[in-house]
Amino acid sequence: MEESISIIVPIYKVPEAYLRRCIESIIKQTYKNIEIILVDDGSPDNCGKICDEYSQKEERIKVIHQENKGLCGARNTGVRQADSKWIMFVDGDDW
Repeated sequence: MEESISIIVPIYKVPEAYLRRCIESIIKQTYKNIEIILVDDGSPDNCGKICDEYSQKEERIKVIHQENKGLCGARNTGVRQADSKWIMFVDGDDW
């Protein structure tokens, strides 16, 4: 049985094109036993809506909306919500 991996993405003011590319690159990974935790860290733009949009299409995505706590605060929130033994972090503008 494959181990599951939690991928935590802290999100704050990420340009829409970058955020979409990031999320899609994670979804398309060949390793499928993952949970994707998108932490909207109080972003004042459309990041939260984009996260919600992807969570409706992909059951492995969990979205957390919170007041801005900074990068470490967003990562810590994601870690507390992770269900997997293994955790990794991806920035919202990476793919």
